[in-house]
Amino acid sequence: MITGELRNKIDKIWETFWTGGITNPLDVIEQFTYLLFIKQLDEVETTKENEANFLGVDYESMFPGECQKYRWSKFKNLGSAEEMYELVLNGVFPFIKNLHQDGDSAYARYMGDAIFKIPTAAMLSKIVDGIDKLELGDEDSKGDLYEYLLSKVATAGTNGQFRTPRHIIKMMVELVKPSPDDTIIDPAMGSAGFLIEAQSYLRENHPELFLHQESLEHFNNTMFYGNDMDRTMLRIGAMNMLLHGVENPNISYRDSLSEQNTDVEKYSLVLANPPFKGSLDYEAVSADLLKVTKTKKTELLFLALFLRILKKGGRAAVIVPDGVLFGSSKAHKQIRKEIIENNKLDAVISMPSGVFKPYAGVSTAILIFTKTGSSDTDKVWFYDMKADGLSLDDKRQEIADNDIPDIIERFNHLEAEIDRKRTDQSFFVTVDEIISNDYDLSINKYKEIVYEAVQYEPTEVIIGKIDALESEIQGELAELKKLLDV
Repeated sequence: MITGELRNKIDKIWETFWTGGITNPLDVIEQFTYLLFIKQLDEVETTKENEANFLGVDYESMFPGECQKYRWSKFKNLGSAEEMYELVLNGVFPFIKNLHQDGDSAYARYMGDAIFKIPTAAMLSKIVDGIDKLELGDEDSKGDLYEYLLSKVATAGTNGQFRTPRHIIKMMVELVKPSPDDTIIDPAMGSAGFLIEAQSYLRENHPELFLHQESLEHFNNTMFYGNDMDRTMLRIGAMNMLLHGVENPNISYRDSLSEQNTDVEKYSLVLANPPFKGSLDYEAVSADLLKVTKTKKTELLFLALFLRILKKGGRAAVIVPDGVLFGSSKAHKQIRKEIIENNKLDAVISMPSGVFKPYAGVSTAILIFTKTGSSDTDKVWFYDMKADGLSLDDKRQEIADNDIPDIIERFNHLEAEIDRKRTDQSFFVTVDEIISNDYDLSINKYKEIVYEAVQYEPTEVIIGKIDALESEIQGELAELKKLLDV
């Protein structure tokens, strides 16, 4: 988490953008990311040069010949701000835009229409100085920086986009445990937070995949997929992936719900927080999704999409608004029936309504299911998350209460949950009971609440105490009046 001095440095850079006239938060993040990327390119180049020198081998530079002057360590020390601005505007920025120009990489596709928006030499000089002082050693620090920048997107939520909190993403990834063989997609990727966390999990838990050429090729080129309809978010997502060491993620400008998305049984893992409260015209939606659930609601259509694009045996961990769990419309029941009766619903984790604050107070849940194509749901595990380690108000400050470690531990040992009672925080519900309740997946439908009987004193005793208290008040009031000569 970004705290203290580092946070103050980032805030100061943000303020420089703001006072310089770049007030759209997404524009700030974009320009910030370009410069971070330029800095990291130079750091990577320096590391590779040192390794080549140590090993005594030749190294083909990323900055050939005249392009050496485009390195961060070179231009940051130029004498005048105007000279640096001219070089970055007309040299460095075109240089990074033309990297990976094979036309196939996400970088090439979405950097092509990137625009350098910093308007003055003085402003660029202040920002370069500020970024140069940021001490970002490991991938976690860079991820924390990125999350902190994204938390400043005040416009999120107004257009159906929510920045999924990083600790919730991390929990979901740890629940489904990506493997080196997985092909992972987020069909509503935004800034690629789920894909970033998945690659971090793989780096931490499967370091062996980086020792084999074939698995490394898969990691860099065919493991990660993401779609979005916002080109700015696609650029930010592509840069985010590159900054986290994924060379060629498959990021596409695509409406995942439309006919242009022809993916069928292509992926083994879906991680997503699709748009809530969206409504589309039937004409804009792929016909095969409407066959599963005829609706205009995006949260239901995305569930149908997940089932279509998953391979047999593929898993999904996705966030849905609470209405998906208990909605009584035909479309709501259709999609729940499809998941429960024709696939395997593993878990429903109910989250408190403050998880998405300050963007929204909407109540949500995490669905974890496996595509099987047959009626494999036997029983469903429910968990009532009451705390996520942060206060559930707009401030979202750290607190001691946190159910996330318990959720992960219990989900990894579901055999020990069999005998849990309905009064507990987690328990199983049989598929037959769920079906008999119109496929209702709301935890409140099944949770039992034990009320403690409270014994009150007899009425005449309570009235007597009130009278005695009243007499005492009147007596003290009389004393006060005497003292004040009233």
